[in-house]
Amino acid sequence: MNKTIKIVIGIFVSVILLSGAFSGGFIVGHLLPLAGQLPFGSNAVAPAGAPPVSSDQQSSTPTNVQTLFKPFWEAWNIIHDQYVDQPVDDVKLMQGAINGMMQSLGDKHSTYMDPQTYKAANSELAGSYEGIGAYVDTTADYLTIISPIPGSPAEKAGLQPGDKVIKIDGVDMTGVDTEVAHQKVLGPAGSTVKLTIARKGESAPLEFSIVREKIVIKSATGKMLANNIAYVQVNTFGENTTSELKSTLTDLMAKNPKGLILDLRNNGGGYLQTAVEVVSQFVPKGVVLYEKFGDGKQNQYDVISGGLATNIPMVVLINEGSASASEITAGALQDYDRAKLIGVVSYGKGSVQNWVPLSNDQGAVRVTIAKWYTPKDRTIEGKGLTPDVYVTMTADDYKAGRDPQLDAASEALLAILNNTAIPTSMPTPVNTPIP
Repeated sequence: MNKTIKIVIGIFVSVILLSGAFSGGFIVGHLLPLAGQLPFGSNAVAPAGAPPVSSDQQSSTPTNVQTLFKPFWEAWNIIHDQYVDQPVDDVKLMQGAINGMMQSLGDKHSTYMDPQTYKAANSELAGSYEGIGAYVDTTADYLTIISPIPGSPAEKAGLQPGDKVIKIDGVDMTGVDTEVAHQKVLGPAGSTVKLTIARKGESAPLEFSIVREKIVIKSATGKMLANNIAYVQVNTFGENTTSELKSTLTDLMAKNPKGLILDLRNNGGGYLQTAVEVVSQFVPKGVVLYEKFGDGKQNQYDVISGGLATNIPMVVLINEGSASASEITAGALQDYDRAKLIGVVSYGKGSVQNWVPLSNDQGAVRVTIAKWYTPKDRTIEGKGLTPDVYVTMTADDYKAGRDPQLDAASEALLAILNNTAIPTSMPTPVNTPIP
């Protein structure tokens, strides 16, 4: 057995030890017909049975799953013995096996991240990377924009939540793995990527030529608006979010604002613990969320005392790009009636994933370990959060630089301050510039 195969076996066994014994297929693909129906040409000869599993392969597999893994090793040997283009890439075979295993779970949030994807994902949460600056969904048929990062090339170019990337640099992405498509969009600062976008409501695809930049993600920013209202925008729930939010709140609260707008629109989420820390800045005590596991176990995450803005009247902005940790935050604030939600129904991601790095820098598996519930035991998985005040943001609003959702948030906050009724919707756009 060659050295590469021994290394691959070692990697694969480490995956088994990480994941525990499991059942089901590894490779997702087409099944061959039964014997006597093999798709050979008229002169082809059906091969003999599968090559035997070697003693090295057998001994490298844990004893309790040797029978289970025998078909895998047989398939491995068939590829090496019979596939037309040799030599095959053993590392790619191994990565494909892991990818197929994750897909077999039927959970779009449990995936294999190759080394490049894992590095990029960590870079985004750490606060910087090079690309166009957009959070994306890699679980759909096409790479889909969840939300452009404020101030990014993606936002400046006009990309919107829900945009589907159907071509990259003129190459059709139909049937292309969305993680592969994601890597094609990333690239060195200063280079250009051409995206063809399918957008709901548009009869023809849209073309965008975007110059990549180094994306430095300032996760929490703020400013004062008219009527002595503080505005805080949280863009992600990463490593620096809590410290940046505290700094922003310290500056704004020193100006004695009458009310506060927390903007979580187009916030694709991040770390669960960061969500707990963000909620704790606005709620004095109580439960932030419940984390429920498949075996019935439950974790309770409580507010951390010492928040900087626990008494000021506030509202929260959400939209279809608000997902995961941002929904944890908005859901808790809504449950405690600490803040009214303004905007449209959020994304609807109510599960928790662990990112487990694999041996030899072979990426990571992202696996769903639990589902989370709001303090009132609500789940938002597949449903999202329903706003208290429903306000849409149209394509015309984007083009004209209007922000009717922010206008509605200001109006609702002023109603709270004046003890008057809060409107349940605001269909007429006005002319507040987008922050």
